[in-house]
Parts: sequence; structure tokens; C-alpha cells
Amino acid sequence: MNQVNIGKKIKKYREMEEVGLEELAKRSGLDAEFIRSVEEDNMYPSLGPLLKIARGLGVRLGTFLDDTVVQDPLIVRREDRQEELTMLKGKEKPAALKFYSLGKGKSDRRMEPFFIEVLPESAREKKLSSHEGEEFIIVVSGEIELIYGQSTYNLKAGDSVYYNSIVPHNLAAGGDNPAGIYAVLFFPE
Repeated sequence: MNQVNIGKKIKKYREMEEVGLEELAKRSGLDAEFIRSVEEDNMYPSLGPLLKIARGLGVRLGTFLDDTVVQDPLIVRREDRQEELTMLKGKEKPAALKFYSLGKGKSDRRMEPFFIEVLPESAREKKLSSHEGEEFIIVVSGEIELIYGQSTYNLKAGDSVYYNSIVPHNLAAGGDNPAGIYAVLFFPE
């Protein structure tokens, strides 16, 4: 597995821009200790904080995943997909989401496309997140439970959902089995 250490990339960009932890905390609205933990432990609770860090540094979220630039069209073969990011439910806890970037290398992209393995551990904590942008999701295997605002939706293979990410939401496996989804996230500049 060739997983990118996003924490190291965040620290690299922060240091290149000569931005201290406290300054990035102020810019992003996140706690400095949380940012330190992201940089050193390479663990993430959701995309919301990563987006806030990217905004605080003046880069797009995909900057932390990219290491090569490709020409259009970008084709990612299923057998060539690589796990880029694992979101945990906290330190010393099992993985909840495994992200496979489908846009890595396309430096001029406006969307962030992913294949995501949603593991049963994702359902253990129903913490809602909120961030600017939109999300479009297609369930390809298993079942997904989406909490969106005050409502809960159960989605099965073949179902899709498109929503504004500013509304507090949580996406988790719906049951004891993993699920697979394709997700396209859009973050306004």
C-alpha cells in the first residue's frame, strides 16, 4: 500500500509558507494541538478539518494528495487505485473510512473524486461534520446510513445522493458489513 502521509505534507506546506501552528489554528478555526496531531500522527476525523487546514494554507484539499501532474484525460484503472487517506475515529481506534483518490495528478481540478471504503467502524460514532461545498455519492456495494441535518436516510447499492455539505452530516456503513461508494466533493474557492 502506497499511502500518502498527509500530515507530513501539511507540515511541509505550513513551513514553506512560514506559518506557525498557532497562526494556522487562527486561520482555520481549529485547535493548534489538533493540527499538531494531524501533522505528527497522520490521523483525521473527517474531511471538514482537512478542508479548513487547506483553506488556512491557501491551497486546495487535493494538494495534500498530489505528487505528480498528468495530462488530460486522467484515467485511473481499478487495479491501479491506491489508498491515499484513512480516517480513524480517534487515536488508537480502527479505521472507519479508506479513501482512494480518483483525481490525483490532475492539478487543475475543481472537484475531488474518490472511491471510499466505508467500514462498519464508521457507524460507532455519529459525529456530524459541516463544511462548505457539495457532495455527490453513489453507493456501489453494501448499505450506507446518511444523517443529514435532522433526518436519517438509508441507501443501498445503486442509490445516489447529492447534498450541500454546509448542512451537518454523517456518512456511515449501514450495518455490520463494509460499503463501497464513489464520492465527488466540490469545494468552492
